[in-house]
Amino acid sequence: MRKLLLSAASIAALSLVACGETQNSTISSSDKTAITVKSLTEAATAGSDSSPPSIQEAKEFLEKSEEEIVKLSEFASKIYWVQANFITEDTNSLAAMAGAQAAKMSTRLANEAKRFNGTSLPLDLRRKMDGLKRGSNFPAPEREGAAEDLAQIMTNLEATYGTGKFLYKNNMTNLGEASDIIASSRDASELQKVWEGWRTISPVMKDKYSEMVKIVNEGSQELGYSDTGALWRGGYDMDGEAFIKEADRLWGQVKPLYNELHCNTRAALNNIYGNDIQPINAPIRADLLGNMWGQSWGNIYDLVAPNNSGKGVNITSLLEEKGLNQKEMVEIGEGFFTSLGFEPLPDTFWERSLITKPKDREVVCHASAWDLDDKDDIRIKMCTKINGEDFVTIHHELGHNIYQRAYKNQSVFYKTGANDGFHEAIGDMIALSITPDYLVKIGLLDPQDLPGEDADISLLMQQAMEKVAFLPFGLMVDQWRWKVFSGEYSPSEYNSGWWELREKYQGLRHPGVSRPADAFDPGAKFHIPGNTPYMRYFLAHILQFQFHKAACDMAGFEGALHECSIYENKEVGQRFNEMMEMGASKPWPDALEAFTGTREMDGSAILEYFDPLMSYLKDQNKNRSCGW
Repeated sequence: MRKLLLSAASIAALSLVACGETQNSTISSSDKTAITVKSLTEAATAGSDSSPPSIQEAKEFLEKSEEEIVKLSEFASKIYWVQANFITEDTNSLAAMAGAQAAKMSTRLANEAKRFNGTSLPLDLRRKMDGLKRGSNFPAPEREGAAEDLAQIMTNLEATYGTGKFLYKNNMTNLGEASDIIASSRDASELQKVWEGWRTISPVMKDKYSEMVKIVNEGSQELGYSDTGALWRGGYDMDGEAFIKEADRLWGQVKPLYNELHCNTRAALNNIYGNDIQPINAPIRADLLGNMWGQSWGNIYDLVAPNNSGKGVNITSLLEEKGLNQKEMVEIGEGFFTSLGFEPLPDTFWERSLITKPKDREVVCHASAWDLDDKDDIRIKMCTKINGEDFVTIHHELGHNIYQRAYKNQSVFYKTGANDGFHEAIGDMIALSITPDYLVKIGLLDPQDLPGEDADISLLMQQAMEKVAFLPFGLMVDQWRWKVFSGEYSPSEYNSGWWELREKYQGLRHPGVSRPADAFDPGAKFHIPGNTPYMRYFLAHILQFQFHKAACDMAGFEGALHECSIYENKEVGQRFNEMMEMGASKPWPDALEAFTGTREMDGSAILEYFDPLMSYLKDQNKNRSCGW
């Protein structure tokens, strides 16, 4: 994955979201400390007053709150930036202090906002007030010391992840090194050792995580929610239970495509490793899929590459042949957005972003997009590698920055995505336009090397191994957290519950006979110790294709959907900007309708995009027993 997006507004609204985030939408490691800026759902009604305050009092309260939020926001954003780029005992302490300060503000403002529950407010004021009442994605209770305890735990969890290493072949191995092995090795024994090795960093997190759950549940209950999962589900301009049904509906639309991909991939792994390692009818071993979390499978594309299909495009090879460095890759990404009519990135972006991994210190390498002043101080932070995956990630992260800049003139309460899937979807929608034709236009691919129609299945298989494979993972991460928050999974069941859901949704299993009694495998995934809500990524994978189809229709493209690139189309760029400028100022169906013409999220564009591949997969699987 790639993501984390920090916005001053995020803290500001004190509600951060991650890479793409969203304070309900905008994100960052600071997610942990913020006021979710985007919910129309009523929080608890705190006692009734016979004479509710006036509209003018509400207006003055919101104006004062906004001033306070903006002031803390930029300050805390800079601290989080420094801590993410210089992980030391001192920066961890500073981040914890900033987090405590933000959490206290979030709690106080949320509780003060409840005073206006009985006041009939204009829609704009009510939307802002509801955002305040929803408080943070991780709210601290009002009791003395709770905000400090929560901030310290959250800072420690992320720092433990960011500095995690394990011993392998007499060397201390970090996540980047381990991920390279998982991506390239075809030795099942080595894969299992490295996969298990990375998960030795997380058991120490379990007790802290459990304590954090208790604290944020206490804070959520003070705001009138049964638990923190209910608070999260309240941020989608619909009833929380209705949102669960909506997510299930969307998953039901796309699940048949995933099932066919799973069946075909399992058969390929069985052919390589045999029944002892990967039985033909069992869930897939998670360490065999080329990704540390089994969330995307593109690194094992060579094992499933269609026979007798034309050659696709290897972006990594193209980058290496051109001798491009990391900054030049980012400049190409910037060029995509300027071709749509957007202004170039500011000089400060190039001066302040972290684009390559420093050799002299520990940093959080998880790719992220940051907005430090809610105006023009936009940046990315990546330990960029010269490969196709990071080339795509660059386009994605810059999409966050462009979105942040588009809504910079909104109130701080609205400086975030329309819902928390929008930020992620916008970056990924741009990445769908990285077609062979686009690569020719930017000079990476020679015209004579353009793949023919016979390469379509190869190109679509490469895409599906990343995007379709991700869908159930994007859905199950927060399914797990919701069960943790509700108490359905007790601390002793954290790990077994994690694998229960991974098998249910993804059809995956862990390697080996069992996991250690103290295992905390969820903690080995950044977004758990980093405390970033994850449903946004599932929604983003739905919305990006819906956005892409709408953009291609807008551009008058008449070919197959997977062949469309909106590069250089300024009309699409203008319409795109009009939607992004709205931020969270309107319910997300309004923003969706402004660009796509419909008010309902829809997975049918995914099926249209991958239709040729679906036919191919069904043919390949016709004599196989699919499912798990």
